[in-house]
Amino acid sequence: MKAAVLVVEDDRSIRRMLERTLAAEGYDVAGVSDGGGALAAIERAAPDLLVLDLGLPGLDGVAVCRRLRDKGLALPILMLTARDGLDDRVAGLDAGADDYLVKPFAPEELSARVRALLRRGEEPRELLAFDDVVFVVRSRRVRRGGEDISLSMREADLLELLMRNARQVVSRELALERVWGSAVAASPNVVDRYVSYLRSKLGEPELIQTIRGVGFVLER
Repeated sequence: MKAAVLVVEDDRSIRRMLERTLAAEGYDVAGVSDGGGALAAIERAAPDLLVLDLGLPGLDGVAVCRRLRDKGLALPILMLTARDGLDDRVAGLDAGADDYLVKPFAPEELSARVRALLRRGEEPRELLAFDDVVFVVRSRRVRRGGEDISLSMREADLLELLMRNARQVVSRELALERVWGSAVAASPNVVDRYVSYLRSKLGEPELIQTIRGVGFVLER
């Protein structure tokens, strides 16, 4: 059975190029030109993967992505952007995109990214749970007591690390390595700041305890 791909791109020539490239790879491809059309198409029949332009008129790619994730839809999303700025890429990933591709790009790279995301989408939806906090790993969706909690990319990554090591102390150094990596020259203080953000959003400061001089632990 062919994987279904929805292309959302307002530039007609680029949209046609995307559709031809993906159809040649054997996918069942449909295309729309705006965010409202994308949401309507997904409501009718959710595709296996979404190729979504960031700079759409009206409802832009970030807004579309957020709405889909808020509904709990975990379909893979490849964000396209003509802007190579870090802020734009982070905004797309924070909204729930799985990957991004900066224009202009080679058709071969588009095809490779789509194949990788579809392979990832075949993996089972992994759930992490602690107390009444539930984390859907692939969609980065977090709920507590049945209520959705909106987290940034870094906040979600830090919560995932704490939940995977529940009742074990996570040092500041480990958090820096796993969450921030080499992306920024961060100081250990950034970990404390993001733990504070998580405590506020989870609504219960005591859920993440500070181990003085060492790090943090998710514990009841």
